[in-house]
Amino acid sequence: MTLLIKNAKPYGEQAVDLLVRDGVVVEIGADLTAPEDAETLDAGGHVLLPGLVDLHVHLREPGGEESETIETGSHAAALGGFTAVFAMPNTDPVADTAVVVEHVRRRGEEVGLVDVHPVGAVTTGLKGEKLAELGTMAQSAAQVRLFSDDGRCVNDPLIMRRALEYASALDVVIAQHAEDHRLTGGAQAHEGAVASRLGLQGWPATAEETVVARDCALAREAGAALHVCHVSSRHTIAVLRAAKAQGVRVSAEVTPHHLLLTDGRLTGYDPVNKVNPPLRTGTDTQAMREALAEGVIDVVATDHAPHASQYKDTEWAAAKPGMLGLQTALSVVVHTMVEPGLLDWHGVARVMSERPAEIGNLPDQGRPIAVGEPATFCLVDPDAQWTVRGAALASRAANTPYEGMRLPGAVVATVLRGRITARDGKVVA
Repeated sequence: MTLLIKNAKPYGEQAVDLLVRDGVVVEIGADLTAPEDAETLDAGGHVLLPGLVDLHVHLREPGGEESETIETGSHAAALGGFTAVFAMPNTDPVADTAVVVEHVRRRGEEVGLVDVHPVGAVTTGLKGEKLAELGTMAQSAAQVRLFSDDGRCVNDPLIMRRALEYASALDVVIAQHAEDHRLTGGAQAHEGAVASRLGLQGWPATAEETVVARDCALAREAGAALHVCHVSSRHTIAVLRAAKAQGVRVSAEVTPHHLLLTDGRLTGYDPVNKVNPPLRTGTDTQAMREALAEGVIDVVATDHAPHASQYKDTEWAAAKPGMLGLQTALSVVVHTMVEPGLLDWHGVARVMSERPAEIGNLPDQGRPIAVGEPATFCLVDPDAQWTVRGAALASRAANTPYEGMRLPGAVVATVLRGRITARDGKVVA
């Protein structure tokens, strides 16, 4: 299979042509000629990035197919510029055994649009009581490298300590949903002026900060790799900065919605804005942007959380938390990070491709755009503007908080190991 990409700008720099053969870049230069058997992709002078990698998605399969499937989620991922995603284990049954994680991996391979990597549960049934079969999942055909009870925190410090010790021995990563449940029982919104005005029980930022501080200490002791999911509080950033300065092997992610949206959107009680952790203040969103630019927060991860309408079109207290993210993530990063000058295109590649691939131990993703490297790319029109419509997105669900927003930057094409998987807003089977 041969592909010629014409007039592309790697990282937004000088326009070049790239010749790809058998999934590998074999030549980069000006005015390359396409072999007779080559497919041609005219990049139109748009920005070429390494394929995006998402450490945190919910594909709902098995058990939640009314909200999303691995197929529909893969469609959304490819259209969003992603070439690899990590599927969280809060499915039914829970992905806490080799059988379930191998099923997820196999279904991803059958769909074939993105590399779907299952995340294994830390504890059996996500109950926080007993460690799941970490070693068996890590050594299975699925080769699980990331473990999390996401949706729930591993609250018990002894369980978390043991998990980190196993992680160190297995050379895998524990990803923590940092939330002290004793502080968040019944909470419905960020604890602050907006929650008070709306009569919603507050969710204190300390519920996140204290767990992150505890887990950084445990990771230091175990010499293990800890990843902090969906950081939302500015106070957590100071904890991460101090831990990294001490040599703790800790990484962290921020979601697109915590870069852009605030708790001011809760006026009106629209459940599309309900998410865990909650939307916080403008001071917090600004702190997230600065920490991402600085590298204290390592990556952007979507926490793509589709919900069927019966779980969202209800009163606020009964609605499930979560938002779509795969097809809007890059545009939100362009809006919040590129347009203000906080990141250039190399920076976007770092936080949405290179560093996520490194954390997830994916040696063939997030690679430089260079001869001899895998041809796994995301092509972006930086000047495009598009209006978000939930019904038009590829996910089975439509719960996007960006409904009706005009966002900058559009994914023109996605290429996975030399094969075009999405082009001009359509999936290529």
